[in-house]
Amino acid sequence: MLSLFDGEAPWQEPLGPGAMILRRFASAQAQSLLQAIEQVATDSPFRQMVTPGGYRMSVAMTSCGPLGWVSSPQGYRYAECDPLNHRPWPAMPEALRRLAETAAFDAGYPEFRPDACLINRYAPGAKLSLHQDKDERDLSAPIVSVSLGLPAIFQFGGAKRHDPLRRFLLEHGDVVVWGGPSRLWYHGIQPLKPGHHPATGECRYNLTFRRVAQSE
Repeated sequence: MLSLFDGEAPWQEPLGPGAMILRRFASAQAQSLLQAIEQVATDSPFRQMVTPGGYRMSVAMTSCGPLGWVSSPQGYRYAECDPLNHRPWPAMPEALRRLAETAAFDAGYPEFRPDACLINRYAPGAKLSLHQDKDERDLSAPIVSVSLGLPAIFQFGGAKRHDPLRRFLLEHGDVVVWGGPSRLWYHGIQPLKPGHHPATGECRYNLTFRRVAQSE
């Protein structure tokens, strides 16, 4: 188990061209990140969105930053306002922005400046099916994904849905960064197994940072 190495400094694990896991990268900042999540959820609560096909997602979501991710019968998109309260999404807390930019820098993306942070909350059984992150206009920027709480199995495939999948255990504080040739590779999360984590209880949080608008 990776938990045997909790006392070691963070280390990098390559995933593919332009992609890697930064093991334990966010561990030291985890408490401040969780506090920031709570702050965001106070203004824009978690909700289980309905897909364009009419299915309720098992993952509860919210967003922060200038743009948030929403789903409607017309499709997926980014919006400046939370459809629940019709107000702008909460500002991205400094602790979140700084962590995302530092992780991207260490992974080889020094110019990354996120303008959207999707916050996912997984209860036991929740999953995220294989998909591509392709709703962003700026595909030159990487995706930065932070895991907090219960461990999860991350699936990472290729440019086509039926490409072979590899599976990686993500634990508390791990950060995955992928961009460049891997930017549109399929990925997902297998159903979360029941458990208890001292920092998050019976759930897992995932912070996913994106650059939606093209940099000027």
